[in-house]
Amino acid sequence: MVLLGGGFSMDEDGLLDDWLLTHARGPRPKVCFLPTASGDAPGYVDQFLTAFRPRDCEPTVLSLFRRELDDDALRDFLLSRDVVYVGGGNTANLLAVWRVHGVDRLLREAYDRGTVLCGISAGANCWADASHTDSFGPLAVLRDGLGLLPGSVCPHYDSEPGRRPSYRNAVSTGALPAGWALEDGVAALFADGHLEAAVTRRPGARLFRVEPGGQGAAGERSVPCLPLGAASRGGAGSG
Repeated sequence: MVLLGGGFSMDEDGLLDDWLLTHARGPRPKVCFLPTASGDAPGYVDQFLTAFRPRDCEPTVLSLFRRELDDDALRDFLLSRDVVYVGGGNTANLLAVWRVHGVDRLLREAYDRGTVLCGISAGANCWADASHTDSFGPLAVLRDGLGLLPGSVCPHYDSEPGRRPSYRNAVSTGALPAGWALEDGVAALFADGHLEAAVTRRPGARLFRVEPGGQGAAGERSVPCLPLGAASRGGAGSG
């Protein structure tokens, strides 16, 4: 599983997406984009296809708002993907739509079979037990994730006003469990719930582990991130 603090929708250099693809099983991986959180926005789909068609992979898109596959075909399709890439948008709406269509169960099955699950913003939030989200307007707590990654996730830790103090407060009070906060430009790879690697395309961008601390405060630990130039030459650094 990969949490992304960037990618084709935010970055022109493509470094995070290139790094992501190195963790897919086999050559020329089948990459499915799930734009559910944006309501399957056509412009977002076009961005994905423009970014991934030139790469050594097979990009596809799964629309649920204009669904064409029956249940058996949907299962076959998702279980045959090597990477499922979830876009940003509204985390709460994404989870609700997935559950109506049974996609949540299929993604669990795909993950158990070795599919790389990844995403940015809502597409990072959804995998955890809980997340810090603006799905309801103001920043709020959502304890309704898929639970494939223990704890909580907070995206855009450095780029959106109020994210950092609000997330730390939620963790300190127990409204959210301990978790991971990503600054833009960072990617984090997890296996069986444990951090395996953290990389960055932007100098100074960081990944944080945020846990309850003493006296009602939250403790924040910065995790070393390997610059992507070095990561592409020598593999991923461990957290």
